[in-house]
Amino acid sequence: MATSTDATFPCALTIDVPFPDARLSSVALQALRVDKELSSLIQRQLSTTAVPSSASSDETVLHIEYKATTNRMLRVAVNSFMESLALVLEVMGELDVDVLESSPEKDKAEAETRS
Repeated sequence: MATSTDATFPCALTIDVPFPDARLSSVALQALRVDKELSSLIQRQLSTTAVPSSASSDETVLHIEYKATTNRMLRVAVNSFMESLALVLEVMGELDVDVLESSPEKDKAEAETRS
């Protein structure tokens, strides 16, 4: 956890979540930005960015910046966000065509079907 120079929001945390492609990171961004922070004691910014060390400019990383007035407020907000992120990832895994095409479960099922 990094500390911020902002006296109003002294507690800060940055989270980067990589995705296989820019479309999936964009879908996650759109799904997660709908839920605003309920408390004025917390600020959250969501964006997509490119991997810094990559030659590609594709924005495949979901970038989340949190600022809060206390460590406890930050922890509660991040825990709630992680639950939402887990749900988005689970839905992507179950319903997204591109994710399903490359999933190990599908590869295994296809191999068993051929046998």
